[in-house]
Amino acid sequence: MNQDIAAYNDQLEFEERQICDFLAVFIYRHLPEVESKIWHRHPVWFLDGNPIVGYSKLKSGIRLMFWSGASFDEDTLKLGSGKFKDASILYTSVEQINSMDLERWIQKAQDIQWDYKNVVKRKGILERLK
Repeated sequence: MNQDIAAYNDQLEFEERQICDFLAVFIYRHLPEVESKIWHRHPVWFLDGNPIVGYSKLKSGIRLMFWSGASFDEDTLKLGSGKFKDASILYTSVEQINSMDLERWIQKAQDIQWDYKNVVKRKGILERLK
């Protein structure tokens, strides 16, 4: 496991740490070749430079987010309200995690990707073409 992600998990309360450790191990098992790091103070996994999945601690629990999750067509995931195509789920205990759902979402995260790393670049190009 990425040492920075392990350190992030280690500073959490017991129940939160259980959730995050489970998620990290599960994600690493299903995405062994992708880059992982702390990004904007949270664990995030990247495929070809694009963020695809990550989690963060909120007051209400641990939020597991998929950057392109709005395109997954999954009722269990709550759609984000921002400019990105994200969707997420909130966990307050490790028992709430459905491994079959998580495996399906991780597969979709690999298959369905919005190209976030080039959004700013493309925006600049489009503005110059006007």
